[in-house]
Amino acid sequence: MFRVRVFAGGVLALVGLAGAGCSSTWGCTDTATKRGEAGVKVRVEDVHGQLRGTAEVVDWRLEPHPQEPSGGDLVHFHFRFDGADEFNGPALDVCAVDKERVALGCGTVYSSQAFGPDGDTTGDDWLAVERPSEVAGVLLIPNDQSYQGRTCGEDVKDGGGPHPPKPAARGDQL
Repeated sequence: MFRVRVFAGGVLALVGLAGAGCSSTWGCTDTATKRGEAGVKVRVEDVHGQLRGTAEVVDWRLEPHPQEPSGGDLVHFHFRFDGADEFNGPALDVCAVDKERVALGCGTVYSSQAFGPDGDTTGDDWLAVERPSEVAGVLLIPNDQSYQGRTCGEDVKDGGGPHPPKPAARGDQL
């Protein structure tokens, strides 16, 4: 009888250890931070909510791209990063939105795009949208998208910690 209890206890212990060591979710904290409030001027935040500077949309207009004028109007916008590092700086989602703040087209801007040869911290970029006449503004989302840490699949133990939120996309309410 004693031999049966020891054997049964040993099997249960092995099953428990095997489950803990082989589970793809055991101990995994692969989480995404919450998306911050979009705005024309935002505080740039890393995945832990720490301030990394500010960014703002300086201006925008609808116009054809000079290299493809027959392509129709695109959203041409200028932006500025303050307090960002040229080489290891943040990347932010940027979206053209309608009057209800629904994203019509989105992309990513990098602080490295805002470092000109004369030392200024402004840059420009273009967004394509299906209905340019509906664009009411251009908004930045404050979450730094430059850090894409390891996932649970790559690091089962802890997933590498928090990750930026899913990038903004057409149709998102901002």
